Amino acid sequence: MFKLYKTLIHTALLCEAQPFINHFKLRKDTLKQKKYNIYTNDTIILIVSGVGKYNTTLALNFIYDNFIIKRSINIGICGCLDENIPIGTLFCTNKKLLDIKYNKLSTYDEVITSKSNIKTNLVDMEGSYFYDISLKFIRNSNILIFKVVSDYLSSKRPSKDFVSNLITKSLNKLEYYI
Repeated sequence: MFKLYKTLIHTALLCEAQPFINHFKLRKDTLKQKKYNIYTNDTIILIVSGVGKYNTTLALNFIYDNFIIKRSINIGICGCLDENIPIGTLFCTNKKLLDIKYNKLSTYDEVITSKSNIKTNLVDMEGSYFYDISLKFIRNSNILIFKVVSDYLSSKRPSKDFVSNLITKSLNKLEYYI
């Protein structure tokens, strides 16, 4: 069977994925399995893994075992230490790109609400795991991690609509890289 090379979009939450599902007219893939929310078209495969290391690891291993991926992109929200950076600011955290701001990211296994002992401006719960797993399957130059600032280390989970709107506002800039 002929397999197309695809661009992988990985999100932790469905509300992070919904803008891409709508924009690229992705269809839910129910043929391969029922454990993950997977959406696809001819050139893109999107997986919603759930939050954290465990969920990210399992979901990505499933994708890389079952699809041929040419580019791998993680997109999601992040907390920010610097309150001078506006909510909704888009960053690439693993490469300096011409049209998108760059900032370093730290990944933690739990929600971070304190600035102590954090060495970067941005924090999330999937980014470094995504990078480490993807690097086993594809070249570094084809891995991108994008984060949109959603809060300033708040313990309160942002609403699904709020997250979806933040991602939607960054979609035009992200589309070039997908």
